[in-house]
This record gives sequence, structure tokens and C-alpha cells, in this order.
Amino acid sequence: MKFASTLLVLGLALAGCKGGEKASTTATMEQDGVKAVVEITEPWCRPTPNGAQAGACYLTVKSNVANKVTGIATPLAGSSMIHDMSMDGGMMKMAEMTGGLPLVADQAVTLAPGGKHIMLMGLTGPLVEGVTVPLTLTFEATPAMTVQAVVRQPKP
Repeated sequence: MKFASTLLVLGLALAGCKGGEKASTTATMEQDGVKAVVEITEPWCRPTPNGAQAGACYLTVKSNVANKVTGIATPLAGSSMIHDMSMDGGMMKMAEMTGGLPLVADQAVTLAPGGKHIMLMGLTGPLVEGVTVPLTLTFEATPAMTVQAVVRQPKP
């Protein structure tokens, strides 16, 4: 089967999410007459103290077709994965989503504190407020996308 795909990065805004502005990245791929669009908005990471080996990042992702986030990578950590938080017997538990993060067509999935999140393990240095962390997300049905996540404190 002939693969004719085109990746077009439509926009990348890294404005730090101030004053109502939203950081977002959109990619479009067309294959066999089907147009797939993935949008990632408001990527950010929580600052970490010196010496921390792990950090967390958050974002919202939406695809217009059934899709799945199958992997995450950054040069600032030895490994990256998607984790989910759940309550079990009154205790909060965290586990890697080994099967990836399913994306239902036209439904946004928000990774947020206290729930699903990107876990960065083996940090090469602290995540300092104001810097950006490149996160490359790979997908089952569309090409990989890289977003720049601003390191900041959670919004109140």
C-alpha cells in the first residue's frame, strides 16, 4: 500500500499561557483521502527541586479520528511515560498506562494534576520555572509531534 502522508505544522505558540493566550500545536496528516488532525494545547510541567529524579508534565490532546498516544520522549529525562492516578482502598496509586493513551475521535483528553499525567524519570537536571521542556508524542494513527511545555506552578 502506498503511503502518501503530509505533515503540516500549522501553529506553535509558546506564550507562557498568560492573559488568556493558549500554547498549542496542531498537526494535520492526509492519507488515502482521510484528513487526521491532532491538536495539543496548554502543555506545561511542574517545577522540581534540585536533585529530583522525576517530574510531571500536563497537556490536553484532541484528535478528529480514533487515535492513541503510544509514546513520549524528551532529551531532559532518561524515560517518559503516561501515568494514571486512582484511589484503591483509600490510598492514591499511580501506574503507567502501558497500552498507551486512547483518544476517542473529537474528544479532548486532559492530563492534569491528580489524574493522568506525563511522568519524566531520570531527569538530567531540575525543571526550573520559566524554561521549556520539549516533549515528543508519538501516535498510532498520525505522525509524532513535538510541543514545548513551559515549566510553571499550577494555576489556582
